[in-house]
Amino acid sequence: MKLWGGRFQKNTDQLVDDFHSSISFDQRLYKYDINGSIAHAKMLAEVGVISKQDAEKIAAGLKDILADIEAGKVEFDVAAEDIHMNIEKLLIQRIGDVGKKLHTARSRNDQVALDIRMYLKDEIKQVLQLLKELRSTLLDLAEEHKETIMPGYTHLQRAQPVTLAHHLMAYVQMFERDSERLEDCYKRTDVMPLGSGALAGTTFPLDRQFVARELGFSRVTENSMDAVSDRDFAVEFCSAASLIMMHLSRFCEEIILWSSAEFNFIELDDAYSTGSSIMPQKKNPDPAELIRGKTGRVYGDLMTLLTMLKGLPLAYNKDMQEDKEALFDAVDTVKKCLMVFRPMVATMKVKSEKMAAAARGGFTNATDLADYLVNKGIPFRQAHEIVGKAVLYCIQKGKSLEEMSLDEYRELHPGIDEDVYTAISVERCVSARRVEGAPAPEAVQKAINAARQRL
Repeated sequence: MKLWGGRFQKNTDQLVDDFHSSISFDQRLYKYDINGSIAHAKMLAEVGVISKQDAEKIAAGLKDILADIEAGKVEFDVAAEDIHMNIEKLLIQRIGDVGKKLHTARSRNDQVALDIRMYLKDEIKQVLQLLKELRSTLLDLAEEHKETIMPGYTHLQRAQPVTLAHHLMAYVQMFERDSERLEDCYKRTDVMPLGSGALAGTTFPLDRQFVARELGFSRVTENSMDAVSDRDFAVEFCSAASLIMMHLSRFCEEIILWSSAEFNFIELDDAYSTGSSIMPQKKNPDPAELIRGKTGRVYGDLMTLLTMLKGLPLAYNKDMQEDKEALFDAVDTVKKCLMVFRPMVATMKVKSEKMAAAARGGFTNATDLADYLVNKGIPFRQAHEIVGKAVLYCIQKGKSLEEMSLDEYRELHPGIDEDVYTAISVERCVSARRVEGAPAPEAVQKAINAARQRL
């Protein structure tokens, strides 16, 4: 007989039991369910709804169940539907009728909302820590490569010379914003829903603030219908996780390109590469490719939650059982990807000479030649045209801007002097960009220092 079966004359069909059950995935909430139940029982005793002796007996029974679950001694029952009913059923089996008092003044609706919030608070903290470690690793790499010149790209075409440090610091900024989003999401997750009942609260004189303090929540929900019927905090987490994955995926795409023979900018450590079953020479960036692939999976988790919620009338509907697998998958995926990505980047070998050689090709110093002409008093648009003609001339002659003679330059404009060669060296192209947020080593160092301070 189900714990809710009093008004039913027959058992649910076995197929419905299997379809209806969520214990296969929501069992991971066991710790939160038990801790929430202990706090609830303690509060019921504090306000005189049950005796202190009953509360103590309930708490002791729940702690024994927790120990047995963690020791692998508990087999969950599909017929008991979910983690909440499984634990309550076990409690009643172990301590008798006193266990039946636990569910006084609560519903599974506010119980599951509590469990998910407690779970997600812990997971957000873990993801934040992983992001912190990644940001720290990238800052260390940036510190090491402030002088490592490489081409910056637009449209995947060489554009202007930058440094590897500056490139890495772009991702530091992205992951910093990801952290800020998660910290903000935590504020809205950190709200205690227990006491909302099924949707309309309860007639018992509950002390919700007591439970919030016991469980480490900063505040309680203000509307019982909202508390049990929305999962926007979970949607918000999946949105933040999707952005983390998008940033990881972009970085992975670059790692995949950089490790190819065509770029040859880096080599991944053997521990973070795989081989081919047929081609003996292959060294594949599979971890980076897999992270790139798993990004779509987290996007799917976000769309699952949004779609699941979009047509639901207030308050709770069984559709909301579909929140857990998507949320759990997003949490697991983003954590695993961050765990693999950080050491993959930390151990990669940077080929500084290859990067610098690439920066010297593709006319990445063309903008600096135009700036040089502007400093000679030529309007920028005219300077842009002159340099465009210089680039075309070099393409036709098979040479670089540095290889043009002074006479060739003066045919383009008589105001060009010998100092043009200093102005267009890639080293100066980088070092001259000293404005805040630019790639000059001293500007990057300031950005590193500021980012370390925030970290």
